[in-house]
Amino acid sequence: MTAHGIAPADLDHCRAMIRTGSLSFHAASRLLPAKVRDPALALYAFCRLADDEVDEGADKAGAVLRLRDRLDLAYAGRPRNAPEDRAFAAIVAAHDMPRALPDALLEGLAWDAQQRRYATLSDVRAYSARVAAAVGAMMCVLMDVRCADTLARACDLGVAMQLTNIARDVGEDAREGRLYLPTDWLAEAGLTPAAFLSNPQPGPVQRLMVRRLLTEADRLYRRSESGIAGLPSTARLGIWAARLIYDGIGRQVRRQDYDSITRRARTTKVQKIVWIGQAAGLTAVTYMMPRPAVMFAPPLAEVAFLVDAAGRRTRPARRATAVLDTLADLARHEAGHGQSRQSA
Repeated sequence: MTAHGIAPADLDHCRAMIRTGSLSFHAASRLLPAKVRDPALALYAFCRLADDEVDEGADKAGAVLRLRDRLDLAYAGRPRNAPEDRAFAAIVAAHDMPRALPDALLEGLAWDAQQRRYATLSDVRAYSARVAAAVGAMMCVLMDVRCADTLARACDLGVAMQLTNIARDVGEDAREGRLYLPTDWLAEAGLTPAAFLSNPQPGPVQRLMVRRLLTEADRLYRRSESGIAGLPSTARLGIWAARLIYDGIGRQVRRQDYDSITRRARTTKVQKIVWIGQAAGLTAVTYMMPRPAVMFAPPLAEVAFLVDAAGRRTRPARRATAVLDTLADLARHEAGHGQSRQSA
């Protein structure tokens, strides 16, 4: 067993899964110390598995409900007999991971299964909080970081990364019937969601929407930087690298004149090496720089519940109820579909 209670074979499986499924995170994770990298790989493998099952499966609602059951088993100390589940259960036990954090991720995946649309940028941030900032908060827990200010900046980074992903994947998502652009932006442009999805084009209006997403991501990347000094010194290089690599994806979208409909931004190994070099320089000077006032800015309203949960400042009973309500709605919907299939 590793120091975190993860079986070496399970860790090897998680490492291989991330190597093929998430090149950007894999590149950054190699810069983390082993005591952070190993549980981080287990965490990302479980989260990636969850995301893929909901994204790629035909039975999205069923996939979310099965993930709920797998979380229940992991937190009961009886994980499903699969490498990702066993590794995740090990880090839950070793780090006293608050259940509200993976529950937030599960809620975001449930929203995907419901094909929820987001009216405003705040709504998109709320979705990003669940599917990305929750992972950032869990990473902080793995590093034994419970400071509210540092957690808030980690959540800024998670939301920024997800906004970058959304901006990069507008066309790919549209072709799969998914829409994460704020619908009020579409309305301002005289477009309906149905019209946009039926014929996504990289015109001036669509490019402006992508640009607006990346502008918000850039604001949050800059806010997040001050929190890196609050992390263990040996972990800062990996987090700086992740910040620069993901921001590099957004820069590539900009170089494509914000066309993420007919083209998908990609970065090269050489670019990643350059960003890792920049991360090393920033890491070297981070501890010498005075902390800017933004370090102590309140968390985004959409991520405050994650900061409270990870910092153990509240008992998130209301949040647990909201997640249960979402899953109950999903279960009722799934049951209705099951009856319809039987009748047919």
